[in-house]
Formats: sequence, structure tokens, C-alpha cells
Amino acid sequence: MTLRQAQLIGRLTALGFSWEEANAIRRVEMTLHRWAEAECGDGNDFASWAIERDEETGVPYRCVYPHAGKCTRTRIADRERGALRRLEAILANHPDWTYYHQGDPRGCALYLVRKDELKPGDRLDSVYTRGIAIAA
Repeated sequence: MTLRQAQLIGRLTALGFSWEEANAIRRVEMTLHRWAEAECGDGNDFASWAIERDEETGVPYRCVYPHAGKCTRTRIADRERGALRRLEAILANHPDWTYYHQGDPRGCALYLVRKDELKPGDRLDSVYTRGIAIAA
């Protein structure tokens, strides 16, 4: 474990999370970050690809766009929803906390925010930096 990972887990355990919960939260952030990167896509000399959700069903697909030819869509496991479900199960044991999932892969994907840090009328997407960035 790197020093940075140990510091993050130390901060979370000092806030009342168990070591197992803290490590699971760290892993959730890593999953969400990789998912966000895949949604942005990548490519090479032959094709481009990205994760896209079906607009009607919300089911994720890996879409490959060859530079010459027809697009292919392959249904994939929804790791984003699975990670968020695991996080919600952990936070069910810590009712004083909530989370913000930020889908831009250029930054941290997950923030934990104490509910008492939120004032009435605050939108979580504009005050999430009051919390803890789970940067693994």
C-alpha cells in the first residue's frame, strides 16, 4: 500500500469507518474513475471506442467505431451502478455521511460529505468540495 493510500484509509478510519469500509470506499472510487475514463473513450489507428448508455433503458454498451466500417455495440456489466450500490450499503451504516459522484475523469470521482456540512438549499454538486476527496 502506498503512503497516499494509507493516509486516505487513516483519515477515513479516524472519521469512524472501519479499515474494511475505508478500503472498499477507496476501491469504489477507483472503479468509478476507470468507468469515467472509459465513458470518455479512447482509440487507436483503426478504431475509437467508449462506453455509452442506451437512452431508453440505461443499459451500458461498449461501442466500437472503426474508422472504416460499421459501429458495434456490446452489452457490458454496469460497474458504475454496482460500485454506487456498494458505497450506499457502506454509508447505510454511517447516516451522517453522503456522497457526490463526479463523472469527469480529470478529477476525483468520489467525495464523501458530512450531512451537517450542508446548509438548507445547498446543492451537493456545488458544495462537494467541503467533503473529503477519495483520491486513491
